[in-house]
Amino acid sequence: MLNFENTKVAFKLKSNLDLNRAYWLFRVIGSPFIVKLGKAITLAALKLRLPINFIVKRTIFKQFCGGENIEECSETITALGAHGIGTILDYSVEGKTEDDDFERTTQIIIDTIIKADSQREIPFAVFKITGISDFGLLEKANNIDEIIRAEDQIKLDQIKERINRICSIAYEKGVPVFIDAEESWIQDIIDIWAFEMMLKFNTSKTIVYNTIQMYRHDRFEFLKKCREEASKNGITYGVKLVRGAYMEKERARALEKGYPSPIQKDKAATDTDYNKAQDYILKHLSDFALVAGTHNESSSLMLSEALKNHNIGNGDPRVYFAQLLGMSDHISFNLANEGFNVAKYVPFGPVKEVMPYLLRRADENTSVAGQTGRELGLILTEKKRRRSRA
Repeated sequence: MLNFENTKVAFKLKSNLDLNRAYWLFRVIGSPFIVKLGKAITLAALKLRLPINFIVKRTIFKQFCGGENIEECSETITALGAHGIGTILDYSVEGKTEDDDFERTTQIIIDTIIKADSQREIPFAVFKITGISDFGLLEKANNIDEIIRAEDQIKLDQIKERINRICSIAYEKGVPVFIDAEESWIQDIIDIWAFEMMLKFNTSKTIVYNTIQMYRHDRFEFLKKCREEASKNGITYGVKLVRGAYMEKERARALEKGYPSPIQKDKAATDTDYNKAQDYILKHLSDFALVAGTHNESSSLMLSEALKNHNIGNGDPRVYFAQLLGMSDHISFNLANEGFNVAKYVPFGPVKEVMPYLLRRADENTSVAGQTGRELGLILTEKKRRRSRA
């Protein structure tokens, strides 16, 4: 029986040393003041080129990342796979602006697909379109009133060629690939391009997945329209369902520019739409494939029960659960222990290059109500259980 309180299962991959490191790390990032101070010190150290990689790599990097390159992730891939959990290799380098960097990132993403083709423990690949394109250009493409200059159109065609190259390799290798969601003011063009890729590659198997962020109040209706369009065109619509990651930025921009915020009025509304979306997809699973990307216990339990109610097997390949490496092991490992399909996002990249990702992880753990406290409580429970068995 599924039980997220089972810490023996949740932390079976972690040694006592790993548990202690995780405990102190979550203690630190549970304090907004320390996180703010730590970010300032880290950014200053990077700017001054101080040798902090050694410290970072053995603390927050080790908790949330698999390695600095694909090969360094091998140990994590094997360890997770031994417990029935897949790996999603996520090249988490951000903020690049040059075409050479975009091409390098495109090749690394393709390399993750090739790696997945050779290793069954890797069920999906993933990429962000901002990782292979200029953000400002996406803003222009997203604005239907924007007049696109000839030189910009050439660069937009290059972006689409990179996307097509990635999805073509994914199709050739039979490896499903996620296109991550981004800020609302560039998301429309991403949705359009994602659907174009689905029309091309989702004819017999779900290869391309779009990411839908349910903290936007318009996304449930968008999901229903996606199903209509997919059904009309005889394809499946791959959905990675998430709550979302840009809430504060979205609200601030809406206020600054004077337009209605796209964000739900409160967390309860987000939770309601997320759970509605899960159920809607299961009711129409012939038109969808679902990856439920959530650290929410209630939603995960609800989905596990809904599968049973819809007579869908725990291991049905059309439905996966997904969490981030270093977080919510009590959800991932207990779901896998009951035969559900589970995968962990495993970020990788040079320490300095993934610092923006790591600092965002620290911010999110600090801001999500109860997240850090829940992690700490479970770690303490497991430490106590181990001591009692010693």
